[in-house]
Amino acid sequence: MKVLISDGLSQAAVEILNNTEGIECIFDPKITPEDLLATINEYHGIALRSRTKVTAEVIAAGTNLKVIGRAGSGVDNIDVAAATQNGVIVMNTPGGNTVTTGEHAIAMMFALARNIPQATASMKAGKWDKKKFQGTELTGKTLGILGVGNIGSVVASRAQGLKMNVISYDPYISEEAAEKLGITLVSIDELYSQSDFLSIHVPLTNDTKNIINKDAFAKMKKGICLIHCARGGIVSETDLAQAIKDGIVAGAALDVFEEEPTPADNPLLSMDEVIVTPHLGASTQEAQDNVAIAIAEQIADLLTTGTVRNALNVPCVPAEQMAALGPYITLGEKLGSFQGQCLTGGIEEIEIEYSGEVTDFDIAPITIACIKGILTPVLDEVVNYVNAPSVAEARGIKVKEVKSSKSTDFASSIKIKIKTKDRKNIIEGALFGKTEPRIVKVNKFFLDAVPEGNLLVIHNEDKPGVIGEIGTLLGENSVNIARLHLGRQEDNAEALSVWNVDAPVEKEVLAKLTDLAYIISAKVVEL
Repeated sequence: MKVLISDGLSQAAVEILNNTEGIECIFDPKITPEDLLATINEYHGIALRSRTKVTAEVIAAGTNLKVIGRAGSGVDNIDVAAATQNGVIVMNTPGGNTVTTGEHAIAMMFALARNIPQATASMKAGKWDKKKFQGTELTGKTLGILGVGNIGSVVASRAQGLKMNVISYDPYISEEAAEKLGITLVSIDELYSQSDFLSIHVPLTNDTKNIINKDAFAKMKKGICLIHCARGGIVSETDLAQAIKDGIVAGAALDVFEEEPTPADNPLLSMDEVIVTPHLGASTQEAQDNVAIAIAEQIADLLTTGTVRNALNVPCVPAEQMAALGPYITLGEKLGSFQGQCLTGGIEEIEIEYSGEVTDFDIAPITIACIKGILTPVLDEVVNYVNAPSVAEARGIKVKEVKSSKSTDFASSIKIKIKTKDRKNIIEGALFGKTEPRIVKVNKFFLDAVPEGNLLVIHNEDKPGVIGEIGTLLGENSVNIARLHLGRQEDNAEALSVWNVDAPVEKEVLAKLTDLAYIISAKVVEL
């Protein structure tokens, strides 16, 4: 079997694959998209980083392709949905660059506190501006961390070693788990107002896009320093530039940007208060070696023994059971993802209740799919079918499985109950025709919703004209409605509607919806 390495991976990866009996490795780190498309049918596996784009067209042409391996965590350059449809396993190497990225954030904080890049540039220009570059000590300062995932926890531990006071806002970690890390959990407003330094470690989602904006800067302590090594798009660069001009932000250290490579006319690049690096968070020799070796070993194991590790789209299920169990796994992940994207507050417990025919199967893979679905939208780390239970455990989340003998309206159903500090959220799903997933209940509302694509979930008082106003507003903002599913309380006090729309609903439109009369809440969900 032939494996193509299409990006500049460590030579150790080439050696591992070539030294595996039955595998021939082709190293072509400069292969063009045209050549990749023309030759992909020759390969059983491909290993890559971020340069190579594995599109649906490439996957369709790869008639012998069994596995796509990403040396790193992000898979934005791989069409995972197309791979799944074609039976191609997509795997990555989560955690391989966690320490490296965390260390880079700490290095950026040091450089920011002591004006190291500016002082270096000044000296190389023949100057000796000692007074101009007076810095500040980190000891005793408060470091706020937005998101305590794998990388955020690394930053926290290093900062504690520097005798900094570490606080965090992360609605998806329990107080017990935070206490074990030595972190004080605070509200997001407290994070902004108390932090001397603020380091960002959340994923880029609908909820976090431009979350650090003018409204957030207005709540921050004057003179705050910002460190951003997460994902471009979380910080509004225009608002950051204005906050620096207004004296709210004393300095910023950025490794990621809204557009990469960053345009030369980005105003942040010309500001003395800003230090920048070209997305170097994972760029150390150790990290590159670690992820290259890991992905080579994973591909070799899959092709020679069938062992699956760190797969993003394939749970570990025997092939003979996959046809029957697969639709339930899909249903579980969709229900979990819906829950995760609608949640507010830290998750304390996940209870998954199975009823009907599904209880005859080994439900462990379905439970893992539910956990993966719940955690993927809210964490800054990759959650897959292998690590989902351990990620939940690390965050202090209890997971329960229940097989119910109670009769239901469906041959089989899956119910996910999530307990947070303040409330319990329930979602129930079933299969129609044995393969088509449906959402049949959300909390107290019964409905029949198709969990796919872009969804708009609206909770409102049950009053005449509400649905008409929502539809009119969506139409005025060029949002096309594909399907509409309604659920009501028996006493007609409240209603829930799930709208399938053709494109994501922008934040501005969501804000307008929330402002309508009788609207209790509006959420955007992508499945």
